[in-house]
Amino acid sequence: MRNISYNIHRKREIKCREHTLRFGEKTIIMGILNVTPDSFSDGGRYVDVDKAIDHAKKMVEKGADIIDIGGESTRPGATEVDADEELKRVLPIVKRLVKEVDVAISVDTYKASVAEKVLKAGAHMINDVWGLQRDPLMAEVIAKYDVPVIIMHNQNNTEYRNDILKEVMGFLNKSIKIATNAGVNRDKIILDPGIGFGKTPEQNMHVMSRLGELNDLGCPILLGTSRKSMIGKILDLPSEKRLEGTLATSVMGIIQGIDILRVHDVEENLRASKVTDAIVRGVDNG
Repeated sequence: MRNISYNIHRKREIKCREHTLRFGEKTIIMGILNVTPDSFSDGGRYVDVDKAIDHAKKMVEKGADIIDIGGESTRPGATEVDADEELKRVLPIVKRLVKEVDVAISVDTYKASVAEKVLKAGAHMINDVWGLQRDPLMAEVIAKYDVPVIIMHNQNNTEYRNDILKEVMGFLNKSIKIATNAGVNRDKIILDPGIGFGKTPEQNMHVMSRLGELNDLGCPILLGTSRKSMIGKILDLPSEKRLEGTLATSVMGIIQGIDILRVHDVEENLRASKVTDAIVRGVDNG
């Protein structure tokens, strides 16, 4: 492993409209709100708007700094949905949450038309699992609303001709260039190595062992390993029994310099991050 250091957590701020994300002081917790019938871990549990709102509020009470709403499952093999169906799922929830909780609201979408509507409704940031490379209009929408964007590495297969980290970083650099060419403020770009996307479990483990190298790109890093198949392969357990494995990856990520954890289990990951932050960052994070 490279770049394991107590000085890699750079202090900076990113404005999310009326909210501010402060990096370097503590690990930021993003709570996952899937409003899909077919997500790999909690599909169908929060398709009802009231249930979704209630779950989001509980995650905020337990310490979530961001709520990330997803209206289309991005698990391997999932059926794609059109923009109208995705908006039908997420827009009512966005409209309520921006009024009812005091944290940043992110929407997990790779469609520019969906991003346009949810940002117009008050969402604070976009999480694009295709790194602005699926919809050519997405970067323009992000620039128009001047919001943060999470750019994730992804591909349709698990073939890598060269060193996997170099290819991941090459993809992310290309996405950064797409963003900045469209007028997106580089200071509002967050990167995600895409654990579980376009990678075998073994490749995911290799990327996890070298997360620190992503700090060379100069942007905050998000890690999303919650309950994923890599953990299931190691532990031979179904998604609902992968909490301890998730916590292990979360701690490993923080040690290597990641800034945001995207998780299902907010309270448990927050506790693990507080202990790790106190050791790694050398601060009392309350």
